[in-house]
Amino acid sequence: GMRPATTGTVLYDNRDLYQNYNELRYRIGLVPQESVLHTQLTARRALQYSAELRFPADVKPAERDGRVDEVMGELGLTRHANTRADRLSGGQLKRVNVAQELLTKPSLLFLDEPTSGLDPGLDKSVMEQMRDLAHDGRTVIVVTHSVDNLDTCDRLLVLVPGGRIAYYGPPEEGLAYFGQARWAEVFQAFDRYPDRDWAAEYAASPAYAQYVLGQRSQPPQVQEGQELAATPPPQRRGAFSQMATLTRRYVRVIASDRGYLTFMILLPILLGVLISQVPAKFGLAGAPHSNPDAGTLLLIMVICACLAGMASSVRELVKERSILTRERAAGLSSGAYLVSKLLVLGVISILQSTLLVLLGVSWRPIHHPGAFLTAIPLVELILGIALLAVASMCLGLFVSAIVSTSEKAMPFLVLFTMVQVVLSGYVVPLADNVGLKQLSVISPSRWGLAAAASTVDLNNISQAPPFDPLWKQTSANWLRDMGIMAGLAVIFALLAYIKLRTLGPRRRK
Repeated sequence: GMRPATTGTVLYDNRDLYQNYNELRYRIGLVPQESVLHTQLTARRALQYSAELRFPADVKPAERDGRVDEVMGELGLTRHANTRADRLSGGQLKRVNVAQELLTKPSLLFLDEPTSGLDPGLDKSVMEQMRDLAHDGRTVIVVTHSVDNLDTCDRLLVLVPGGRIAYYGPPEEGLAYFGQARWAEVFQAFDRYPDRDWAAEYAASPAYAQYVLGQRSQPPQVQEGQELAATPPPQRRGAFSQMATLTRRYVRVIASDRGYLTFMILLPILLGVLISQVPAKFGLAGAPHSNPDAGTLLLIMVICACLAGMASSVRELVKERSILTRERAAGLSSGAYLVSKLLVLGVISILQSTLLVLLGVSWRPIHHPGAFLTAIPLVELILGIALLAVASMCLGLFVSAIVSTSEKAMPFLVLFTMVQVVLSGYVVPLADNVGLKQLSVISPSRWGLAAAASTVDLNNISQAPPFDPLWKQTSANWLRDMGIMAGLAVIFALLAYIKLRTLGPRRRK
């Protein structure tokens, strides 16, 4: 349901799906082949957040929790309610994914390969559970290559390559229709006779007349000039309410992921300790043209901030791609989702960069006064490095939005870190370098280093070139550097938002 058909008509309850999509989308559930849950959460907690996102705003928490418990009981998950999802068996995890869709009581439920990777016993159990759901008053469509438990289905639809119908009817009559003893031989026949028109043969068969034409419902009669009244879509939560829920969920996910949390804590500590080992006799101060090490110290601090900012975010969107895609189809605002990431990761980036500066240079001499906060240059330095980390974090989110796998995201972390070293303006002088000078405008490191250099008056205390006009110690320079970094952060976030919007259901042209 993410990509509309280019031709033909899709009817749901005798209503055009595309014309009534805003209402009908909430009556259709989908369980993809891969899990669309945050497996760091317990089964009950994951379902509670899903219910909070999908239920109307006027539904009270007690009602949502009651529905969660009801669905878990219906699927036999009550005893696993407080178990982390990543510790459940394959069959149990699949049932939690099914439970997520059943929360809103959809009348049509699709399941893509629900028994993939399960042993024969679990395969049978899942199929029997799907049969019970179907007999409870909803239509359940299961896509599967497993033929062991087809007898649990009420109807069987066999598609040949190209999506053409080769058979539709009771599963017990399927083999007799094809004249084969086993389903393996039916699939072999499809491969052996690729030019055979299986769809036309079925359309001419008695099975088609009985199970398709004979059971096709008639559309309701509507007088000329009138249209069927469209049911208004259910009132969903606003973007701000969704953002609050997503933020709380994201914080809990991070808190539950001890490996990621440990990495986020240790990274700035290790980087700060490394910065503290950089030899700089006069720190970030000194008499005019007496400090040969101040520029190197600032560069390393700036690059560490860029690395920490991107490292915290470069995988955060791509690793949840399947979850976001499903939630977007269920009505989630991509803006609310992105803002929740920005808030949490922004706080993390600010805390990391503050710790990095405090460990790395706070105990060293720092040039006094500063460029803008003249009396407290250390605070000014922290603000510049923190905003640099936030801008780099936003760049990481943009990268995470455009790549297709987490593995592809990591090389970009290395690439952009190295690019920012070159474009910072210290390793390669940029004042008279046509090409790189213009390209450096979009590099957060260029402006982060400029802000830090302006704070400590690097042009004055540095012993040797490069000298850069952007590093001149004036409040206007520092404010410009901070403003451009903030602008780059907004631009990277907007680019990520534009990409995330494409992950939702597309409208039919």
